[in-house]
Amino acid sequence: MHKVLIIIGDATETLDTMYPYYRIQEAGFQPIVAAPEKRKYQLVLHEVKPGWTITKEWEGYTLDADIAFKDIQPEEYLGILFSGGRAPEYIRYDEDLVRVTRHFFDTNKPIASVCHGVEIPAYANCVKGRRMATVPKCKFDLEVCGGTFVNEPCVIDGNLISGRTFHDNGRYVGPWIKLLEEAAANARDAC
Repeated sequence: MHKVLIIIGDATETLDTMYPYYRIQEAGFQPIVAAPEKRKYQLVLHEVKPGWTITKEWEGYTLDADIAFKDIQPEEYLGILFSGGRAPEYIRYDEDLVRVTRHFFDTNKPIASVCHGVEIPAYANCVKGRRMATVPKCKFDLEVCGGTFVNEPCVIDGNLISGRTFHDNGRYVGPWIKLLEEAAANARDAC
């Protein structure tokens, strides 16, 4: 069974994480949750409430990380998902996460990003010339690092598939899984 990384930290958005986590299982892949340390992480729910101009946050489920960033051998993984929430703002500076992120871009493996997840490949200097969806408040992070913001529910740019928020899960996760399936078939054919 091919393994797929899901990148999280404390305050990762619950639906940004759990929906793709279970969808890739349904597709026959093994999700491996990766975080700064191998421990339990608190997920959150994010939404702009009616009448609010900023995001409100509630505690969501917890999720155990299977592996710490420092222990990841990226060549063992078929694809990667950068989940959203507040976590990317903090974990993007982890040198091992930067190393892993660059591997997936350099090797053209299937990559998904949603919401604030863009902050990780942006910091890793991987978005220059790439088109991506993200939550509008992260448009600056993407553009200042050379990417192009696209306000659509699913943006496909080669091996990179992105959505704006969890409201786009039904639009961008399926095309990402299709890329994973194609990569798995190519890996089988190469054997």
